[in-house]
Amino acid sequence: MNERVPPIEVENLTEMREASEDVGRNDSDNPTMGDIINRRYSRRGFLRGSLAVAAIGATVSPLALSAGRAQAQEVSSSFDFAEVAAGVDETHHVAEGYDADVLLRWGDKVLADAPDFDPMNQTAEAQAKQFGYNNDYVGFVPLSDAEDRGLLVVNHEYTNAELMFPNFAKVVTVTEEKDGQQVETQKVEIGEFTKELVDIEMAAHGGTVIEIARDESGKWKPVLDSQYNRRITTETEMALTGPVAGHARVKTNADPSGTKVFGTLNNCAGGLTPWGTWLTAEENVHGYFGGALPEGHREELNYKRMGVPGGWYNWGSFHDRFDVSKEPNEPNRFGWIVEVDPKNPNSVPKKRTALGRFKHEGCETVVNSDGRVVCYSGDDERFDYVYKFVTNGTFNESDPSANADLLDDGTLYVARFDEDGTVEWMPLVHGEAPLDEAHGFASQADVLIETRRAADLLGATKMDRPEDVQPNPKTGKVYCMLTNNTRRKEGEENAANPRADNAFGHIIEITETDGDFASTKSTWEILLKCGDPSVAEVGASFSSATTENGWFGMPDNCAIDADGRLWVSTDGNSESKTGRTDGLWAVDTDGEARGTSKLFFRVPVGAEMCGPYFTPSSETLFLAVQHPGDEGLATYEQPATRWPDFDDNLPVRPAVVTVTKQGGGKIA
Repeated sequence: MNERVPPIEVENLTEMREASEDVGRNDSDNPTMGDIINRRYSRRGFLRGSLAVAAIGATVSPLALSAGRAQAQEVSSSFDFAEVAAGVDETHHVAEGYDADVLLRWGDKVLADAPDFDPMNQTAEAQAKQFGYNNDYVGFVPLSDAEDRGLLVVNHEYTNAELMFPNFAKVVTVTEEKDGQQVETQKVEIGEFTKELVDIEMAAHGGTVIEIARDESGKWKPVLDSQYNRRITTETEMALTGPVAGHARVKTNADPSGTKVFGTLNNCAGGLTPWGTWLTAEENVHGYFGGALPEGHREELNYKRMGVPGGWYNWGSFHDRFDVSKEPNEPNRFGWIVEVDPKNPNSVPKKRTALGRFKHEGCETVVNSDGRVVCYSGDDERFDYVYKFVTNGTFNESDPSANADLLDDGTLYVARFDEDGTVEWMPLVHGEAPLDEAHGFASQADVLIETRRAADLLGATKMDRPEDVQPNPKTGKVYCMLTNNTRRKEGEENAANPRADNAFGHIIEITETDGDFASTKSTWEILLKCGDPSVAEVGASFSSATTENGWFGMPDNCAIDADGRLWVSTDGNSESKTGRTDGLWAVDTDGEARGTSKLFFRVPVGAEMCGPYFTPSSETLFLAVQHPGDEGLATYEQPATRWPDFDDNLPVRPAVVTVTKQGGGKIA
């Protein structure tokens, strides 16, 4: 008989996970980004704003919105599509003149011998051959010069059990005491987990490699009999490489060598390397571990800094490796960048430890002018840091195999944003004070296992939840998405400060010196302060040409298209917070239109916008619609939408969408 886990009650599981991340585990006294901007922009920054998110909808009047429209000015934008109207409903919307087609949904076949999706009779064996849950990063590796076929690589970040499993979650009324009174509230009660359900969840994590091709009508379709198709799950064998491989702190009962790991977790954003491999980023890995470390264990402070154990999932009740009381070193084997060769379905994915261990949002790369490869990554938690890694070796374009282990040898840097508008990239190198034995670092492996603590000691700048960090090879600019920081306290702000209770986030533009992405000294400025510009207290800085549909909050992922233009996707907009869903916005970064934003695509209710990724020609855009229907008291039986099938016999399903221009041509 399977061990049973008692039911739990939450208002919404996604909100629970987000609340646990609204903590900020950085106790260092390093200056925050707000401190820096406050000193730099003492006379031209934000208006004082402590506006609570929930109150914003009530603050924005139709008159204010009308005034905002009236103030919009015509400028010469680099984008000429007709803007989508912002709003909230059950389906997706794309700009006029474009098609948005659902390509792959949770449960669709990836391997030819996979069974058809049967939501009432799910198994781990079936899920391991089907498209996983909550698609996040999407990348495309062309297999032809015509770009009519290629390999799609997709991350599967996490699972929503309440939306996945029938008859598993229900809405209940709970009586609670608030301010001395008994108040009835409704919550979602989650059922009892069994090993069978946990194993399905584990098989739905990881990633997918699948060949896709255009059919006669020009539409993209999966090629199910392709030799390249592959599912990667929490059971896939992987290698630890680089300085941490074989270290005592990553050895377990199952792997006394410290070089072999099974699976990858919470794969958020990612990137593609210049040699055609896929980098998938392990982010909130702490949530999968339960149990308690033995008292006085070596990893106690390390795990506290990472939030281990998070206890979001019940996997440790059925698999010892997710119980830190039984396998205390296992969490050190997660939180890395994983490199996968999509063209070799038999290859062993490699966790590249030289790039550091933290909550990686993504890993975007660029070839520097001297041939070295530079990788950028944000640590997605409030008050954490921005990093880049510079290889020692150089990229060999003529021989991809020569780049096989390029990411095992190089220098990891963390950013300090100074008030004079410069960025100091500080090396995380063992032996250079304070990263020495006196501070608990006996080797470079220790520095990389505890990257966060090492960065604390160097005095890196505390950021407002850094997510995607995207270099633009055409301009030498780098764009850093800062989603929000609702833990910035009152009293830390003044009239020019980026906001206390920063609910809407901002975007920083870094300029690498002379286009040298490997430079250790850069400059920075704010491209956008996000939120509704018609509400003065919010202090948003979109250009006056931005319409009421064009502004957004919570920037998350981004992409640079073939023309070097910036596209931004969001995570956290909703009817209650901003009166609109998440979506994809095109943002001008140059000229008189700088700071102008236009809404190109919006997701259905409850969803987050992930991706985006353009083919090299920018004639196809891949988007990932994550956790659709996850709004309010959503369950399998009662989601907020049944997108994309709109079939009462099918659950709401995360899916990848392809966007193409009607009649062909670049997305403009």
